[in-house]
Amino acid sequence: MRIPTATYRIQFNSQFDFNSAKKIINYLNELGISDLYASPIFKARTGSTHGYDIVDPNQLNPELGTPEDFTALVEELKQHNMGWLQDIVPNHMAYDSQNQYLMNVLENGVNSIYANYFDITWNSPISNEIADSKEQILAPLLGNFYGESLENGEIQLKYDQNGLSVNYYDFRFPLKLESYAIFLNQNIEKLSQILGRNNPIFVRLLGILYMVKHIPTDSTPKERQDQIDFVKGLLWELYRDNTEVKTFIDENLQLFNGEPGKPESFNLLDSLLSEQFFRLAFWKVGAEEINYRRFFTVNELISVNIQDFQVFENTHALITKLVKENQITGLRIDHIDGLSDPTQYLQRLKAKVGDTYITVEKILELGEDLPHHWSIQGTTGYDFLNYLNGSFCQTASQEAFTQIYWNVTGFRTAYEQLAIEKKHLILERNLAGDVDNLTYILKKIASKHRYGNDFTINGLKRAIAEILTLFPIYRTYTNADGILPADRQYIQDVIQQAKSNLPLLHHELNFIEKLLLLEYENSLTPEDQAQWLDFVMRLQQYTGPLMAKGVEDTALYVYNRFISLNEVGGNPDNFGVSIADFHKFNQQRQIHWLHSMNTTSTHDTKRGEDIRARLNVLSEIPEEWKTQVYAFCEINHVHKTSVNKSLHKPDRNQEYQFYQMLIGAFPFFESEYNDFCDRIQDYVLKAAREAKVYTAWLRPNETYENALTQFVSAVLKEDEFLHKFIAFQKRIAYYGIFNSLSQTLLKITSPGVPDFYQGTELWDLSMVDPDNRRPVDFEMRQSHLKAIKEQAATDILKLINELLATKEDGRIKLFLITQALKARRENLTVFQQGSYLPLEARGKFANHIIAFARVDNHQTMITIVPRFFASLIQPGEYPLNQQIWDNTYIQLPPDAPSVWQDTITGEIVSADKIMLIGDVLKHFPVALLKGNKIIEPPRSQERQGTEE
Repeated sequence: MRIPTATYRIQFNSQFDFNSAKKIINYLNELGISDLYASPIFKARTGSTHGYDIVDPNQLNPELGTPEDFTALVEELKQHNMGWLQDIVPNHMAYDSQNQYLMNVLENGVNSIYANYFDITWNSPISNEIADSKEQILAPLLGNFYGESLENGEIQLKYDQNGLSVNYYDFRFPLKLESYAIFLNQNIEKLSQILGRNNPIFVRLLGILYMVKHIPTDSTPKERQDQIDFVKGLLWELYRDNTEVKTFIDENLQLFNGEPGKPESFNLLDSLLSEQFFRLAFWKVGAEEINYRRFFTVNELISVNIQDFQVFENTHALITKLVKENQITGLRIDHIDGLSDPTQYLQRLKAKVGDTYITVEKILELGEDLPHHWSIQGTTGYDFLNYLNGSFCQTASQEAFTQIYWNVTGFRTAYEQLAIEKKHLILERNLAGDVDNLTYILKKIASKHRYGNDFTINGLKRAIAEILTLFPIYRTYTNADGILPADRQYIQDVIQQAKSNLPLLHHELNFIEKLLLLEYENSLTPEDQAQWLDFVMRLQQYTGPLMAKGVEDTALYVYNRFISLNEVGGNPDNFGVSIADFHKFNQQRQIHWLHSMNTTSTHDTKRGEDIRARLNVLSEIPEEWKTQVYAFCEINHVHKTSVNKSLHKPDRNQEYQFYQMLIGAFPFFESEYNDFCDRIQDYVLKAAREAKVYTAWLRPNETYENALTQFVSAVLKEDEFLHKFIAFQKRIAYYGIFNSLSQTLLKITSPGVPDFYQGTELWDLSMVDPDNRRPVDFEMRQSHLKAIKEQAATDILKLINELLATKEDGRIKLFLITQALKARRENLTVFQQGSYLPLEARGKFANHIIAFARVDNHQTMITIVPRFFASLIQPGEYPLNQQIWDNTYIQLPPDAPSVWQDTITGEIVSADKIMLIGDVLKHFPVALLKGNKIIEPPRSQERQGTEE
């Protein structure tokens, strides 16, 4: 198996394609990257900016280049001995006209060749009644109510060589063949008079009509499709070659398409649409009447039945081929928790791709671990991100920050309660239809049992909703093999809490608990047991989306006590991480998930890594922050919109969030200010909609949004505010630079594979997407790297002094990454196989140091990074030399080498049993030391690691 040394995430799109990537491969190699980490590259909806809206997983995206372009990129990587880690999307595809699998389903219903491809209601094994029903597949894609869209002429019937279709702007939906009879019979008598009933052309048309009406009902989907294609071909040939038939069909199209202003003229089209296997609807209808599973709450992404073996085989044909040909060397699985059976999926994937590096996009809550039986290398790194970020948050300031937040905003709802409230909100507004579907399944199961016969739909729905909202993790992993012990405990705890909240639904909750724990009764048939298991596995697929939408995309935009902690997979209620907990986390990863990814920024993070590094400085100075934020509020109050004498918009909670984001994202250089003003306005508008308090994506409140954007615009032009703000912000940004350097080195040297998001080798002050997907200036980065390498080879200390003096341009971060990745490459065995040994700091500033050793045979690497700079140095000072660090030192293990080399600066450091921080940090703010003598972990440490 190829284990990456370091990965670099690229966001492919039409503006940055395979050829663009090929041009930067040498740069990435020079930087120290071993593997290109690619966003989805398979055929996506035209114009896709991210690639997750796939329409065909077995074609490369033509917008990214030709197959030859792809091959050329792969060959370029191989010439540099680099690999390719590919992001794949097994959970969903685009609900789009370009998705030919889905279009075939919409055309043919349950008789489609691809009827089992998508998670639509009829796929449920629970009831044959559902499969036999004529319920239409919802198509909630209209921008307005169906009736208005129809009568405005926005929905149009069209005909081409692919057949009849109903079109709504870019959406094209094929009509079922049986509807051709309705269309062709309209005004057919007029055509017969023109041509004559015995005319061969008219006879051919009648023959086509006969075939349309008499497609055998007992034919297989493949036979039916062949017959449909044959009939369509005959009709197109007739249309193309005969003027009278063409005129007849064109006039019918005009007739069916009606005339705006005459509602009755749309009756024919309305009637025709009512006969289809799909139902066009206003997009908001999807929240309540959805009958297919989506990606989260996105109507335009329909979930795939990847648990069906044939679907798995078909949708993984190309990626399997690329892996077997060694063009793709690793896989990143998107949204693993959306799958019906992640364990089964990973087993099947492993059987297809063999000994290939695999990570999964999985959010782990505090204290949660991946299932150890999964044959993968780990996660994409959000767990690491939050432990790392928390290590730079001053935990002692928690109470002070809580009081400041309460006093400034008046917001006092506890985070845990808020998360539950927001999950309830999402269930009511966005997932109501999904809960209805689960409730229907549960009702059918309950009705088969005497003690469940009296359970009502409403009671069961309330019970399901309560259980979903109380789940503290993204999901459990029950399948036909049973329940994991940790999952059993989660289920029992949730049910117990739900009983306390809903005492009148005690019996319903007891019943659901039996189902979730798979406590089958002896009287159950195999079919009954299959129904139970199906319900459990379906319910598991909704706890994740609810966490994502209720917490990540709602609560984290409302609870603004300290937004550095409001990150994907984070818990803002947990105010920082102790050094001991950070070490414990790394020890566990070293034992169980040594090759999991270490990330600090992704395409999904709420804010860039260097914004968080800045904001963490605030946790060190709560009193000063309080003084500043009160002053900000007083100065800017005049810019708020007055609703009445006591109510002003925006509210204090969002204002408080805005000031934090402003401090974190404010640019270093004045030349970037105008662009930044536009970006921050876009951010606050998105944040307000995500919070769903005064406005929302589903229900935009124009009045509030105008008040918000006007406030932000006025604040950014307010001289009094800017004078005070910039002086304070520069100080925070100064300390933030050193936080950034420390977290960068920890990412590179901690157990795991360091991952770099595109462009973050310089300062990453990006906000949430789409801001973090802006184009990257690779030419500038290439130029910087070349100059850094040339100068480092001649006089590295002079270079370091220059980089420290110009640290605002980010080259100092680029230099650190280059040096640290070089050391990682040259000592790869230590980092990929070595043990992890926490090193204790002592002395005056012991709490300011994080240090550990990575040990393998006769090689030892020691990482030393500082933190909490606001109480260590003054602005303009550097955290260097004995004068700053006083008597602070780290205790070296017994038999440690006495001579070390700093791989960052090249300097030699001597130490005997202890290592003075001032001796190590003489020239650069962090250190990565190399020793050549073995360090044996103490026996107590070995025992602890084994037990954990």
